[in-house]
Amino acid sequence: MLSEGAAVADNSLFSDLGIVGRSPSFLRIQTSVARYAECDVPVLIHGETGTGKELVARALHYLSGRRDRPFVPVNCGALPDSLVENELFGHRRGAYTDARAEQRGMVALAEGGSLLLDEVDALDRRAQVTLLRFLQDRQYRPLGAEALVQADVRIVAASNADLKGLVEAGAFRQDLLFRLDVAAVEVPPLRERGDDVLLLAEHFLDRYARQYQRRPPTLGPAARLLLLGHDWPGNVRELENAMHRAAILADQGRLDELPPGVLPEPGQTAATEAGAAVEDPDYRGGLKRAKARCLQQFERRYLEWLLCQTRGNVSAAARTAGTERRHLGRMIKRAGLSAEMFRGAEADASSGRALRG
Repeated sequence: MLSEGAAVADNSLFSDLGIVGRSPSFLRIQTSVARYAECDVPVLIHGETGTGKELVARALHYLSGRRDRPFVPVNCGALPDSLVENELFGHRRGAYTDARAEQRGMVALAEGGSLLLDEVDALDRRAQVTLLRFLQDRQYRPLGAEALVQADVRIVAASNADLKGLVEAGAFRQDLLFRLDVAAVEVPPLRERGDDVLLLAEHFLDRYARQYQRRPPTLGPAARLLLLGHDWPGNVRELENAMHRAAILADQGRLDELPPGVLPEPGQTAATEAGAAVEDPDYRGGLKRAKARCLQQFERRYLEWLLCQTRGNVSAAARTAGTERRHLGRMIKRAGLSAEMFRGAEADASSGRALRG
């Protein structure tokens, strides 16, 4: 068990990183991270966009024995497929035409510390094989080098995608998932964290008010109700942005109402997200991966529409979809939804609910 002193230190570190909360789901994250930090194993962090996956990865690093060594985040979605090996493992001088000088890769830069592979689902099949080979023995060969290099680095991966669903679709290697998913942390969406919204709002108001050398405003009852009533599809990132704006626009003192423009008008966020999901699909990573992603988006939008029509009645939804209740339940769980979210909602056959995250 963690000592009382360690628990206090953990709370302080989480708060310093902007990971604030008291909800049961937050406390579970805190306990898991503290426990995993003591074990030098790969950790897979899953959660919707904006939930704070990188912050959780940083907490893992700074609570571990590697805290005095580098923490290196890598956005896999930003790596061109042809340059993954070069970015991860580096190259020797003369390895290829433009390699005029030796370059260390991200693995070498993280030596002794932690390497975060964010959006790991964005890696194509070839890059997945490369990563799998490295994870097996922590050895790699920089481009143009003859000898293997032994790495001392902890691997943390993060994704907002359903990796098991991608495995079933043939877009992500199952053996790689096994290597990454030794320990797992599920970061819940903000809408499932209850009053944590208010704690985080006060945390961000205080941070940005101090940044602009102003007295932090306090949240009045009406402002609290508005924050609690918002769905936060952009999660903590959206809340931080809103409180940053509020800290600038609000008069000093108490916030009885949020300043205009801090929160979107009702329906504005949903319309924006729905448009983005339809007009801007993610086509990275080749045909199979793009197809799997589009299928995931379609399934989630369909399930949201279906559950909205039946007001969260899974049995009725299964009958409407022409499938077994148990199978539909698995689909709902895999999509990160819950029937409770839709109970009592007004049906809207023309649009349904927007994709979150």
